[in-house]
Amino acid sequence: MASDSPESLMILCTDYCLHNLEGTLCYLLDNETLRLHPDVFLPSEICDKLVNEYVELVNADSIFEPHESFFTLFSDPRSTRLARIHLREDIVQDQDLEAIRKQDLVELYLTNCEKLTAKSLQTLLSFSHTLVSLSLFGCSNIFYEEENPGGCEDDCLVNPTRQVLVKDFTFEGFSRLRFLNLGRMTEGVNVETLLRPLASLTALDLSGIQLNDVAFLTQWKDSLVSLVLYNMDLSEEHIQVIAQLRKLRHLDISRDRLSSYYKFKLTRRVLSLFVDNLVNLSSLDISGHTMLENCTISSIEEKVGQASTEPSKSSIAPFRNLKRPLQFLGLFETSLCRLTHIPAYKVSGDKNEEQVLNAIEAYTEHRPEITSRAINLLFDIARIERCNQLLRALQLVITALKCHKYDKNIQVTGSAALFYLTNSEYRMEQSVKLRRQVIQVVLNGMESYQEVTVQRNCCLTLCNFSIPEELEFQYRRVNELLLNILNPTRQDESIQRIAVHLCNALVCQVDNDHKEAVGKMGFVMTMLKLIQKKLVDKTCDQVMEFSWSALWNITDETPDNCEMFLNYSGMKLFLECLKEFPEKQELHRNMLGLLGNVAEVKELRPQLMTSQFISVFSNLLESKADGIEVSYNACGVLSHIMFDGPDAWGICEPRREEVVDRMWAAIQSWDINSRRNINYRSFEPILRLLPQGISPVSQHWATWALYNLVSVYPDKYCPLLIKEGGMPLLKDMIKMASARQETKEMARKVIEHCSNFKEENMDTSR
Repeated sequence: MASDSPESLMILCTDYCLHNLEGTLCYLLDNETLRLHPDVFLPSEICDKLVNEYVELVNADSIFEPHESFFTLFSDPRSTRLARIHLREDIVQDQDLEAIRKQDLVELYLTNCEKLTAKSLQTLLSFSHTLVSLSLFGCSNIFYEEENPGGCEDDCLVNPTRQVLVKDFTFEGFSRLRFLNLGRMTEGVNVETLLRPLASLTALDLSGIQLNDVAFLTQWKDSLVSLVLYNMDLSEEHIQVIAQLRKLRHLDISRDRLSSYYKFKLTRRVLSLFVDNLVNLSSLDISGHTMLENCTISSIEEKVGQASTEPSKSSIAPFRNLKRPLQFLGLFETSLCRLTHIPAYKVSGDKNEEQVLNAIEAYTEHRPEITSRAINLLFDIARIERCNQLLRALQLVITALKCHKYDKNIQVTGSAALFYLTNSEYRMEQSVKLRRQVIQVVLNGMESYQEVTVQRNCCLTLCNFSIPEELEFQYRRVNELLLNILNPTRQDESIQRIAVHLCNALVCQVDNDHKEAVGKMGFVMTMLKLIQKKLVDKTCDQVMEFSWSALWNITDETPDNCEMFLNYSGMKLFLECLKEFPEKQELHRNMLGLLGNVAEVKELRPQLMTSQFISVFSNLLESKADGIEVSYNACGVLSHIMFDGPDAWGICEPRREEVVDRMWAAIQSWDINSRRNINYRSFEPILRLLPQGISPVSQHWATWALYNLVSVYPDKYCPLLIKEGGMPLLKDMIKMASARQETKEMARKVIEHCSNFKEENMDTSR
């Protein structure tokens, strides 16, 4: 299960070695095959961890690259020892097991390894003398071999290979085998013949196998302590055989109530038979069964007193004969789980949060069909009520999502549950590690399942995190996924809106190298495509506004992205948006903010020097949209253009002097106490306009900007201005003959504000 404790040194070292095999344990032979360094000798405790963690990483971390020759590292037991390994899914192939055939395996769990064929059955014989535990659960092709009917290579072209069922394999020679899981085994294999050689089985799982005659199970009546017959259609004969297995401590005859029609119905007599004969029973699962008759005690007696686990008070009559309460009782999707007095310490069911969490915990690994319905119940609890076992709930859902990456139902219900389990109400109860695990499985879901509901749930869940801070450890990956979602411009509208919002948040307040990397991934192009699509539809919605906002953020002090914006016809879209949506103030603010970033790049300013663009910027100086923001940003764009001097003014209309006059008029009309809808990380682009005499109006705009920000937000902007060396620049500017008197007065006020702030915040403690 997902854990909230700090990682052990063993796990950290294992993880590091697996991510850096070539630099730690291995070297590359012929630039392609991994080989263990000759002086490396590893005990089973380390080798088991390496293999099991490798399988986990391949299944759960899309960034981790699998190595074709990984299992060959463990081919020689003189340098590496394996004892207990758990392999799952398509990562494992016949050659991988073949590579480790010389190892003395004690425990081998193969789960849903569908690429394994009968070749691996032969490899299993290599482990026969040491294996104690073996699981072949869901290895649906392991009893099939390929046969070429023609028998020669030329014939293969005419007669392709076909799959033939192997019927002569048995567990002969597996003398130490005690635990065996054959769940969901291929139909047609004779289970009785297969198992007969096993003299001392103690645990057997035959989930999903239909057997009409199970009398052969009595050969282990003195040794079998655990029997799982999930989804086996039972009969009276089955019940009589089970009742003879008197050593049983765990019995599971549960079923998926939705999977198919079952003739068998549980009765009071059957439960009594189990209680009377299986005296060692401590765990029983009868989930999904329909009771043929009422085996509960009277409703008056049932509701008396506080809920009790004492068998004598049991609401289920046959269980009153139990010698002690059961450790576990599976009652999921049965009416019995809603009773008051259940003689078990742990119950799976759908009555309350505890029962639902027990169900998810019990069924996750091998029963995704049940698990998805249990997670759906947890989703309702988290959505409607309050989740009282938040940590456990999150860990269980994370485990289920990692375990069943390609199961649509679990991905849908699990991602929906995560949205509610990570919202602000529960924020304080979650560690950094746990929240990172949530982010990992959410991104896995987005990668593995291109399905609308999963994508929407995952995007919504990411919105519960502090962005970009909490997503920075997966920064590139999350951006790539979001851009993939946004690339088909006919994407589902709600997903598009959430994804653009996330993209915008991710490029806000991050380092420039992050912004450059995201720009190279196609961020600018994707946003412009979205804008183009909205223009065609004549729609100015949140997607349109967020797209411009995202472009504003990603071009901030990032010249490469500014250049991309121009190269991809960004200015054309800017003009079209202005014309199509003349009243959209928020849109105008975002667009002008972006163009302010472009104008800060000296090499790109000549591209803005056209009569059309300068006229548009000049007209926007008089805009009252969004307070002063549109006018302020338009003036900022023009201030940087003016900074290049009269020689760079390569147009006849409008004249430079005319635009300068309009800029002065605009600045003088602004309220110096305006609260701002803007966020500066650096004053460098503004400060560079101070020490110059070629454009006094640009100097004045820069000084006004600083005065406004240090007046209205002194705590944020006074320290920033001092830190970036603004004070000496302002003092030098006051001495300049070319600077206007009103600019100098404003500069003195800025210096005074910052000096007062510095004195007020000076540390006087001794």
